[in-house]
Amino acid sequence: MQIYEELKARGLIAQVTDEERIRELVNTGKAVFYIGFDPTADSLHVGHFMALCLMKRLQMAGNRPIALLGGGTGMIGDPSGKTDMRKMLTREQIQHNIDAFKVQMSRFIDFSDGKALMVNNADWLLGLNYVDFLREVGAHFNVNVMLRAECYKQRMEKGLSFLEFNYMIMQAYDFYRLYTDYGCNLQFGGDDQWSNMLAGTELIRKKIGGEADAMTQVLLLNSEGKKMGKTVSGAVWLDPEKTTPYEFYQYWRNVADTDVLRCIRLLTFLPLEEIDEMDKWQGSELNRAKEILAYELTKLVHGEEEAAKAEAAAKALFAGGPAAEIPTVVLHDEDFEDGAAGIISLLVKAGLASSNSEARRAITKDGSVKIGDRRVSDPFEKILKDAIAGGEIILSKGKKLHKKLHIE
Repeated sequence: MQIYEELKARGLIAQVTDEERIRELVNTGKAVFYIGFDPTADSLHVGHFMALCLMKRLQMAGNRPIALLGGGTGMIGDPSGKTDMRKMLTREQIQHNIDAFKVQMSRFIDFSDGKALMVNNADWLLGLNYVDFLREVGAHFNVNVMLRAECYKQRMEKGLSFLEFNYMIMQAYDFYRLYTDYGCNLQFGGDDQWSNMLAGTELIRKKIGGEADAMTQVLLLNSEGKKMGKTVSGAVWLDPEKTTPYEFYQYWRNVADTDVLRCIRLLTFLPLEEIDEMDKWQGSELNRAKEILAYELTKLVHGEEEAAKAEAAAKALFAGGPAAEIPTVVLHDEDFEDGAAGIISLLVKAGLASSNSEARRAITKDGSVKIGDRRVSDPFEKILKDAIAGGEIILSKGKKLHKKLHIE
């Protein structure tokens, strides 16, 4: 099975401009393709994970990836899928985030000997003359067509700023520059980027009569249609300082039964024949599928050693064993008042609840909170600092969410 057919079999492809042309490019290793990453944080997250895996798959098939870092577009912010305008970042913040991205991307993509490129669109966007840009690029865009684009619809309800309105034109110009400067003939992205990507292929055609294509991949959604990669405490990051390997492992270990096999197909590099056999699994076998998913993805992001440690810690905790790899939350004197801390504040501090009300519900309604081996039933309970033996104790919400509280 060739790479394009494998992508289809895994369910990765959403929309394409010209299927036969794209199939020929990627199957023969002639695709010079790019995926853009706007540096809106100092770590990549699960939302970027599918894109990195796609780049890795295509590079393994002999194609040449370009990782486009949005040092320029990051100054604007992509309105796609957003109901509010993104927070504007300084140039220093953007550069800091780009530096972090470079390290993480190198774990997935081989940039040696020109096998892949890493390019920053600040190199051409930040030096543009506004009037020249309007004449040379803006003239090729129809505002009526732009306003019908899916990426603007959500923002139109609350008000789309002129700043964000320019994002599509800037992304299209990126494709044009990559096409002319590096021979980039294909753009990949999430399905919510389809309008922006089409704008790029059209700009290349209108300006120089060039032939370029675009392909979107499905978004990583659960069976309820919600984006995956979020927890109570926020995004699931690829940086181990922001989301520990154990937390990363646990996120995937805890996916719903209805989502696990689709995630294995979309995200892992396991052979399709092996995954097809898993499709027959039911009941308790799905727990084994979740362990496979969690281990394979943790290995991809953090390495085999960390994946093995996370797996061992999860199994040990389930069996009532040691909790060495459970994420630690450090408590200081200021977290205690008169030598005690409220259980609700501890749940929020540990990231096991996003608010006091959610913590209260977990205790009174769900009965899912434990401190050590003891279930907590009183939301007003105070945990005495001196009662935490050895300065450490496990705080749990349900069977799957655990944090080690450490007094420093």
